[in-house]
Amino acid sequence: MENKISPKEFTISQELADKLSENGIIKTYKEGDVILDENTSIRSIPIVLKGMLKVIRTEEDGREILLYYIKTGESCIMSFLGGIHNERSIVKAEVEEDTEILFLPVDKVSLFIKEYPEWLDYIFRLYHKRFEELLDIINAIAFKKVDERLLNLLHKKYEISNSKTIVITHEQLANELGTARVVVSRLLKQLEESGKVKLGRNKITLQN
Repeated sequence: MENKISPKEFTISQELADKLSENGIIKTYKEGDVILDENTSIRSIPIVLKGMLKVIRTEEDGREILLYYIKTGESCIMSFLGGIHNERSIVKAEVEEDTEILFLPVDKVSLFIKEYPEWLDYIFRLYHKRFEELLDIINAIAFKKVDERLLNLLHKKYEISNSKTIVITHEQLANELGTARVVVSRLLKQLEESGKVKLGRNKITLQN
């Protein structure tokens, strides 16, 4: 198999990058595809080669909340932990933009931990980053108002996509924030009236 993992993006050696490519299976997905659903068995670990995923948690009442994004060179720490311990997934991973993913079988994950110390370091770095992101989520829910969280989410999407025009519905934003669509629609209207955003059909443009 042609090596499609860039050691530079993953901060790993060429040897480990080759091993991952040799033992993994590469697949491509379109925006909106779900690659991992809640309560499903974890047989392989997704490593994003190109594109981006978003990891979501669904509550009992059906509401969803965005936990974090998985960008190029990253993987899902929830999948690592669940796969190693033979547990079912507690999150959903959905494609945010067209994505190319290398799936590494769970048994290879454990084997590489023993054979390559840098692989364990890669996992720990991911764990540290996700832990900080989850703390930010907890802090935002506990101490920030929904309008502030909404504007922060729009700016995060701008930073990720490098485009001030964000193609998304009010329903999708509500799901990622864990709130109701009518709340998001009302707050977006207020943001538009204050000159912070411009609303269009299924798109929002951030203003200077």
